[in-house]
Amino acid sequence: MIQVGLVALALLGAQDENLYRHDNWAALASDRRASAVGDILTVIVLQNSTAANSAGVGTRRDSRLGGEISISGTSINESATAGLRGAFDGTGQNSRSGRMVAQISVRVDEVYANGDLGVSGTQALNISGERTNIRIRGRVRPTDISSANTVLSARLADAQIDYDGSGFVSRSARPGLLQRIFGFLGIM
Repeated sequence: MIQVGLVALALLGAQDENLYRHDNWAALASDRRASAVGDILTVIVLQNSTAANSAGVGTRRDSRLGGEISISGTSINESATAGLRGAFDGTGQNSRSGRMVAQISVRVDEVYANGDLGVSGTQALNISGERTNIRIRGRVRPTDISSANTVLSARLADAQIDYDGSGFVSRSARPGLLQRIFGFLGIM
């Protein structure tokens, strides 16, 4: 029976190299991880950022001028003083913090000569009129890919992670035209 099956396969032109792709075959005990152009990989974005900046400036100036006139005999006694003072103190402080937690699937765009993977992907969400876009691009070492075919965003080299949104809530959070003009002029 087996010989009949093999003869039938031989007559149909089937050969052993057509039965499986040796370059895409994984052992039974291994996990399927992204490794070739077109493969999909999940990036777990866990980003925390905090920045602070502080500056202080102080200047002082003090000038004095004095004089006295005294004539004895007729008892004229006059004195005069003039003074000039100036002071300026300026301080500034700026701080910003951000946190982002997301999961996004990306596609392998390129396999570099050393085996690193160039990946990129986008995700668009539309929730109640709010549109949110996440874009990720970077380079991943195959050793950083977990057995679940995921990688942390902190392990992306040359990472570019963009997160933006539009909609009613985003528009409401921005200052109006007058506030932006007054802010530009330094009034607010």
